[in-house]
Amino acid sequence: MKMLINVPETVVADALRGLAAAHPELTVDVENRVIVRRDAPVAGKVGLVSGGGSGHEPLHGGFVGPGMLSAACPGEVFTSPVPDQMLRAAAAVDSGAGVLFIVKNYTGDVLNFDMAAELAEDEGIQVAKVLVNDDVAVTDSLYTAGRRGTGATLFVEKIAGAAADEGMPLQRVEAIARQVNENSRSFGIALSACSTPAKGSPTFDLPPGELELGIGIHGEPGRERRAMMTSGEIAEAAVEAVVEDLRPRNPVLVLVNGMGATPLLELYGFNAEVHRVLAARGVPVARVLVGNYVTSLDMAGASLTLCQADEELLRLYDAPVKTPGLRWGV
Repeated sequence: MKMLINVPETVVADALRGLAAAHPELTVDVENRVIVRRDAPVAGKVGLVSGGGSGHEPLHGGFVGPGMLSAACPGEVFTSPVPDQMLRAAAAVDSGAGVLFIVKNYTGDVLNFDMAAELAEDEGIQVAKVLVNDDVAVTDSLYTAGRRGTGATLFVEKIAGAAADEGMPLQRVEAIARQVNENSRSFGIALSACSTPAKGSPTFDLPPGELELGIGIHGEPGRERRAMMTSGEIAEAAVEAVVEDLRPRNPVLVLVNGMGATPLLELYGFNAEVHRVLAARGVPVARVLVGNYVTSLDMAGASLTLCQADEELLRLYDAPVKTPGLRWGV
């Protein structure tokens, strides 16, 4: 497997150096693995900190900036960051208004963010935590107990980030983040396996002519393996899985997310099929985002996330954002 890297051992550090060179509006601590808004801490503003294993870019480091995260902690590839990273991030962004940890539901992330919260509180930093567990495909997996955290992480970070930028207090920002998670569901599909730099070859076997329905963002097994399907058939399976679980009563935000190796030509075609199926089910669409946002290295495939949104969530979603991976209204 050919990869555009130096050596596997320096992949994350090399990427962080490149991020720093491309985005001087961020402070990137390569040695300690922390990415922070250069203007942090912002007086009177709740700090938002998230993180996770590398390999899902632009999540999370690409979502640091006005309107989203205050800081992010990248771990090694598909490996949780450590509590010291999270504590450094919390200390860097705390203005006295408190810090919200946004945590995807993977065992390592949950344990390490819990430990970091205790350490931060020992240092006088008020911390709240929100767990993202939006995946409907499986209940338990190789990496977690309960539902996995996937594409809804983007909606949580965007909407809670806007609430924090408006100066809302920690309790309110936390409540909004929980509301977004509770009103979001996701479902992923893999057309190929991903390859980690350390292994240099596919992490699981997916024969030609087959796909995996309900895949996780680390290549965890899904609900079932089937013969290859058309984009329309995949959209029907994904929308059914999400809508049957979510049962939306309000218009939905739609995220059609690429897993890293799927071209936009295919993602937009898939988006057309998703809209066709949602319309047939009578689900109104409020906003749409198409692209590679929560990836799995070089995996071919896509995920669908729906979030039913009331007027306040829509307003916060539409608020300006300026990050390397997401920007509008600025």
